[in-house]
Amino acid sequence: MSELVALAALATTLFLFVHNRDLNTKLKEMEVRIHPDITAHQMISVQSGPPARPLTGVRSTMKLLESTGEMSLLNPDNLNNTKKAQQQIVFFNRVPKVGSQTLMELIRRLSIRNDFGFHQDRVQRVETIRLSPDDQASLGAMVSSYEPPGVYIKHVCFTNISEFGFPEPIYINLVRDPIERVISWYYYVRAPWYYVERKIAFPDIPLPDPKWLKKDFEHCVLTGDRECRYVQGEIREGIGDHRRQSMFFCGHHPDCLPFNTEGALERAKMAVERHYAVVGVLEDMNTTLTVLENYIPRFFEGSSDVYWNEISRYNPINKNSFKPPVSEQVKDIVRQNFTKEIEFYEFCKQRLHKQYLALKLPDKR
Repeated sequence: MSELVALAALATTLFLFVHNRDLNTKLKEMEVRIHPDITAHQMISVQSGPPARPLTGVRSTMKLLESTGEMSLLNPDNLNNTKKAQQQIVFFNRVPKVGSQTLMELIRRLSIRNDFGFHQDRVQRVETIRLSPDDQASLGAMVSSYEPPGVYIKHVCFTNISEFGFPEPIYINLVRDPIERVISWYYYVRAPWYYVERKIAFPDIPLPDPKWLKKDFEHCVLTGDRECRYVQGEIREGIGDHRRQSMFFCGHHPDCLPFNTEGALERAKMAVERHYAVVGVLEDMNTTLTVLENYIPRFFEGSSDVYWNEISRYNPINKNSFKPPVSEQVKDIVRQNFTKEIEFYEFCKQRLHKQYLALKLPDKR
């Protein structure tokens, strides 16, 4: 009990420390909610006057494809891996801190609306994302044991369960700007409420060092702290390397272990191309929801309505009020060591945009 009281006191101190810096961030988030296709950075350029807003997102991809002659060749049937599925089970091997909690809540609500089973992994004391071959086979057996149609959700690296003799499911996931994600993860594991929840679930878990909890990301990067040095080819084994989202697509192969390497990047890209029906993008939820609705309609019909009118408007999920803003200068330092992660993110964005453009929907943007 005394540990929980101490943690509550620490939470109050941290909240007061970041509250003022957080107000401006919250105002920007409100503006983005009102204009969901515009990022905070884009809003600055819109408000600044004469210079035209640069093409971004889907429009940028469309211009690129038109310039190469690929636009006319887009066909949704060729870009939809849903048809490869051998069972009506969606496998969402969700990446942490990419909006997956929100997508999970959307799926839960859609399961009632669209009449399918909703299944998620239980909270674990130690969450292992890389599995042995035997554990991968067991996971495949469990996923395939659910009555279709259904969805199974778990934090785990991409697991090709067809390699273990089980029918191919419908794979989905989300990605996020890798720098914003690593910052979000940094503060998420330091949030006092995170440790309160963990302590309640597992009372014997020791509390972390208060100095570690208070460590600021910018200071961590600028001082070359071991935690914030992202070294090319470095391997962090154990429960998994949460610094990068490509790990969740690369899979369980040893080539996936070294940080920011070409081999891991190519394996992640290959898995997306061959197996994933949809990989959405947190920063472009309109496009993500539209593609989900059109490429996996059995499960995602009505996604936009539920998301914008129920979840986004009334139920902000997993917002971390203890995360202070980070300067662009510090983000640029981190970006230098996240080159493959950034390339993977851009690859997923372009694939999503191609899927959207192939639908040839009326332009409402």
